[in-house]
Amino acid sequence: MDLNNKTAIVTGASKGIGKAIALTLAEQGANVTISARSEKLLQGVAAEIEKRGGKAHIFCGDMRDEQDIKAMIAGTVEAFGGIDVLVNNAGLGHFAPVADLTTAQWDEMFDLNMRGVFLATREALPHLRKAGESAVINVASLAGKNAFVGGGGYAATKHALLGFSRCLMLEERKNGLRVLAICPGSVATEFSQQSPEKKARIIQSQDVADSILHMLKLPQNAMVSEIDIRPSNP
Repeated sequence: MDLNNKTAIVTGASKGIGKAIALTLAEQGANVTISARSEKLLQGVAAEIEKRGGKAHIFCGDMRDEQDIKAMIAGTVEAFGGIDVLVNNAGLGHFAPVADLTTAQWDEMFDLNMRGVFLATREALPHLRKAGESAVINVASLAGKNAFVGGGGYAATKHALLGFSRCLMLEERKNGLRVLAICPGSVATEFSQQSPEKKARIIQSQDVADSILHMLKLPQNAMVSEIDIRPSNP
């Protein structure tokens, strides 16, 4: 895919992995809708995009809210004329043994990590199909393939996201839509609880963004549907 003048949506784009993805796509010439709940942080990302010669559309909203998601899709089409790439990156995690996990924590993770992805994808699909050469990138996690103590809720959402991604890929590839579920291990972001020394050795946000870019730039007849990323020397 030649990303020049293509339109991408990146959710959870105010910092970390989402910000790195948004800036990387903008550097390739894409128009980018950046979404998150903090307008102040989004303004900073938009300024960086424009400084690099790109165009940014800010949508400040909650990816757990169906009406917000519909407004984000409509606003992107109004601003840029269509949608070529959807990056479902927004997510959160509560980590506790199942016995201690609250219903509210469980629901919050599934509402954002899974329900929001479903809604954004469903609403974007007519525009992605119309593009003829398009992509959905779902930012999952190695937690979607592995179990760990305290991960009963978070890992469940990422297992579900992988199942969703695999089905979507089979359903939509006939329409020119390529689907990637990218599964990083620990990434050096605010989400990580690692020490500064360890953060320097683990995966960086740019590593994830570069992997996504590599997939997008493959010829249209080829698709990488899942990528696992681990630190080389944790």
